Amino acid sequence: MPPNLRIALRFLTARKRSMLMSLAGIVFGVGFFIVTQAQTSGFEDFFIRTILGTNGALRVEYRIAAPMVAGAGVASSGPRISSDGDIQDPERVAAAVRQFENVTGVSAILQSGVNAVGGVTASPARVFGVNLDDHLAVTDLARQILRGDLDDYRRTPNGALLGNVLAGWLQLEAGDTFTIETRGQTRRYRVSAIYETGIRDIDKERIYLHLAEARSLLQRPGAASYLQVALHDPSRAREDAAQIQGVIQHTVSSWQQREKTWLEVFRALRFSSALTVSTIILVAGLGMFNTLAMLVLEKTKEIAILRSMGYTRRDIARIFLWQGALVFVGGATLGSLFGAAATWGVAHLPIHIRGVFSTDSFMVTWSPWHYAAAVGTSAVVVLVASYLPARRAARLEPGDIVRGTAQ
Repeated sequence: MPPNLRIALRFLTARKRSMLMSLAGIVFGVGFFIVTQAQTSGFEDFFIRTILGTNGALRVEYRIAAPMVAGAGVASSGPRISSDGDIQDPERVAAAVRQFENVTGVSAILQSGVNAVGGVTASPARVFGVNLDDHLAVTDLARQILRGDLDDYRRTPNGALLGNVLAGWLQLEAGDTFTIETRGQTRRYRVSAIYETGIRDIDKERIYLHLAEARSLLQRPGAASYLQVALHDPSRAREDAAQIQGVIQHTVSSWQQREKTWLEVFRALRFSSALTVSTIILVAGLGMFNTLAMLVLEKTKEIAILRSMGYTRRDIARIFLWQGALVFVGGATLGSLFGAAATWGVAHLPIHIRGVFSTDSFMVTWSPWHYAAAVGTSAVVVLVASYLPARRAARLEPGDIVRGTAQ
């Protein structure tokens, strides 16, 4: 063991309680930093998975009209969005979108507001006409079925898939029938299955019908409101949206653009939680600074003896830096273990959330970056807390200490 380290250990034991308090502060600070980041990141990741599994990574909508050409007295403008809401040739546009490497599936969707009438109640709803196989390729609908059977939906031309909230309002179960009123006509449909996405705004209004039936009901033959697109790598959605839009001349929006507000909320929560928990580490660092500063005052005679024995200023500084390093290593190690155990425990706590997404337990993300950020934050605090007392100790001169004039 190096002599400087051995002396640092001897000095540490001189103020055991104070150092243990600083150590405990770093342990809890690192642990809470890890668990709060795991929670906020976990809920954000779960929200993203829910959005991608319901609304897709990309949405292709309006056709972009050709830009106006500048002429006499006419200023040029950028691309203009056509006023017609539907994609009139969705099969051709979908075939073009499928040519892109990152695309895994495309589903043409026709939607419109309707009135759904159950046995004794009615509710506003939205019809979503889809080709089931195409839609299963771009969503998690197959895993979201609560009751009923998708095979029954395939076999039944007038079959319908209802969100669980809407089905509850209409008092419907799989196998029941209900009517849809729109455009002055009424048609009866059979509930083939009931699904739950976990997003209440979706589960309370969406009714999935076969695309051909929806086109007939809404009197919009051959049309689609938009195309929903799934990607191999959803993180590339922004780049793919710009590339696809330039080729097919239809507006393409990424999931990051559509969910910008919620993503900013999650980022703010992650930052605020990190900032709040970091105060624990900061308080521990202040405690360590105070302890080391007092230790310098108490050990002036020992420092004078060491200097008279040939120890340089650098050696004295290293002794006090070693003390900070020992507390940091112990705190970071124990704090990381505590953070991992707390994260595992939180992940198994029951919770009931229905709204933006649906979950019955805390969502956590296991990421090495959470540990790196926690350890890095504590390293900076401990380094600053140790450096100032070490610098002061290194400046002490043996003669000043003997005369009692050391500052």
